[in-house]
Formats: sequence, C-alpha cells, structure tokens
Amino acid sequence: MILEVKNLNVYIKASQILRNVTIQVEEKQVVCLIGRNGAGKTTVLRSIMGFHKPASGAIMFQGNEITGRPPHEIALSGIGYAPEESEIFSDLTTQENIEIATWTRKTSRQPEERVNLAYSVFPKLEKYRARKGTQISGGERKMLSIARALAMDPQVLLLDEMFEGLSPAIIPQIAESIHGIAMTGRSILLAESNIYHVPDFTDLLYVIERGEIIFSGKPGSLVNDRTVLRIVAGSA
Repeated sequence: MILEVKNLNVYIKASQILRNVTIQVEEKQVVCLIGRNGAGKTTVLRSIMGFHKPASGAIMFQGNEITGRPPHEIALSGIGYAPEESEIFSDLTTQENIEIATWTRKTSRQPEERVNLAYSVFPKLEKYRARKGTQISGGERKMLSIARALAMDPQVLLLDEMFEGLSPAIIPQIAESIHGIAMTGRSILLAESNIYHVPDFTDLLYVIERGEIIFSGKPGSLVNDRTVLRIVAGSA
C-alpha cells in the first residue's frame, strides 16, 4: 500500500467535513474519488497534503505516518499535488514553472530528464515554453499544473478536478496525458465531480457524499448500486 487514509475525521472551524473517510491507493494504481460539489473531495486531498489537520484518523505514505506534517515536508517526501485552481506562477514562463519543481525536490533523476518527461506527457506545452502563465488558456494552465507536479518526480500524484470547466475538446487530451503518467508507474488519486469524466483506465472508484465514503469498488460495479449512481449522476 503506497497511500492509505484511515478513518479520517476533519473539521473546518465548527463544521465536520470528513467522517471516518478511508481510502487506499496501491502502487501503480489509478484511484478516482467521485462526489458532488461540496461532498468533501478537495478536503480529502488537502488533508493528505497537510493543509488541514485531522481531528482523528491517520494518513500513511509508504508505510510511514504523515498525519499533521507540514505541506512542504509531505511534498518533499514524494506526493505531488495539482489543485483545482491550477495555481501556477503567472509571472513565470511555462518552462520556469516546470523547472522550479526540480529545484525544490532533488531525486535520483536528473532535472533535464524530469522536465523532458513533463513535456513528453504534455507535448502541447512545448510550443509555449516561453509564454507566461497569463498567456495560456485555462486548459493549458491545468496541463501545466500537472506537469509541474510531475516534475517533482513523485511516487503519488493527487489531481483535483482536472476536467472541471474545460471544453469537451480538451478533456480527452488531459485524460490521455494522465494515462501517460500512470504508465510511468506512478500512483494517481484523482478527485472528480462528474461521473462521466472518470477515465476508463481507473482501477478503483470511491464515492463520497456529505463527507462519508458511500461506495468503494471497481468502476464497473457502480452500475449495480442504483442509489449511489443516482447521487453521482446528479439526479438524487
């Protein structure tokens, strides 16, 4: 088990957001966390990254507990994070945004190799190497956010709402790139609000509703649970 969230309870101010959330990610596995807006998906990812301190429960990475550790330590340990808002450095170029990850975390892979891998997964970004973050589209900013996280050379990638707000034309491109990352042997935990955007290469699916996991299993088995299917399809 490379990443495990065990019985996580998280409060933000006086409100309980997560209730006994348990999620497991195996090595080389793509796991998708599905839930409606406000269900708790982003809180799960931000809790893993150390932005929220759980009231109880544990987060394990490669057999070591990382619960409550600061975000920079968690990132340096080998967990990459691409947030929903992209949060790239707008005053830096595409090239600089990707390269900065290699300055932050040193690994056995050379910086040039890591940058080249990012471009190989997102070839569209190559022609925008010299463009600043303000000069690329929303979809390209999403690509750059993932590419920068990949250049950290992580063992696990957390991707939050990578398809949200994008045109239908660009969604398959990003899905293909995420598949390319998975093929490098990295584990991926992908949070998504639209069940129809779940990639067909997903190994395991979790559904979260009002801060609780209400389904876990193979994506194909979800069709047998009509109650959960109605929730994630937005008709409940």
